[in-house]
Amino acid sequence: MSDTHTADAMTVRRDDPDDIVARLEEDIIFGRLAPGARLTEDALMSAYGTSRHFVRQALVDAERRGIVRREKNVGATVRFYSAEEVRQIYEVREMLTRQAALMIPLPAPQNLTDELSALQRQYCARADLQDLRGIHETNDAFHLALFSACGNPYLVRSLQDYMNLTLPMRAKNLADSDGLAQSRRQHELMIELLKGRDSWALAQLCVDHMQFSKKDYLARIAGGEVERRDAPNK
Repeated sequence: MSDTHTADAMTVRRDDPDDIVARLEEDIIFGRLAPGARLTEDALMSAYGTSRHFVRQALVDAERRGIVRREKNVGATVRFYSAEEVRQIYEVREMLTRQAALMIPLPAPQNLTDELSALQRQYCARADLQDLRGIHETNDAFHLALFSACGNPYLVRSLQDYMNLTLPMRAKNLADSDGLAQSRRQHELMIELLKGRDSWALAQLCVDHMQFSKKDYLARIAGGEVERRDAPNK
């Protein structure tokens, strides 16, 4: 491979819009960019070593995911959620979660519990390494595999949208040892409940599973840790 071809390939990777979006999302959901922080194009171009075109594309995608807000005469900011918005968003997510869990036929087929057990092992391995991106990805993969068993792809898509919407609220807990330990235990219990016939217990556990991050975010709002403010440029 020629040096020119190698350089071109590196440029493509650097300006891969999916990569820029992933890096921006990671900085937001893992708290490196605080809720309410202004996102200037120049600062993001410098931070990610990319062009204005790809920064703008990343901001549009992040806005669509609900983690960035763009307003006229204000620009782009990391999405801030009020306590009332958090409660309302979680109300919908809890209803969708409960319904999806109740629709999963029990006892679940062996291939589903095998898939979830494999994802749980990956999740635990990422947690042991304190790999935040890996924890986030394997956690979401676990839940999407679980809820896909409900048999309604439209319900699963709605659930996925609300999982994405709550990313800024729940991602901080990926680094919380107590929260991770609880999450691991609850995942294991979900797999066990799938082997039985108690759909209501499974549904309630799935709803209980998301309460830790919701309560934590509300507590941070009450304590002033999450508030509208400008953060220094990266």
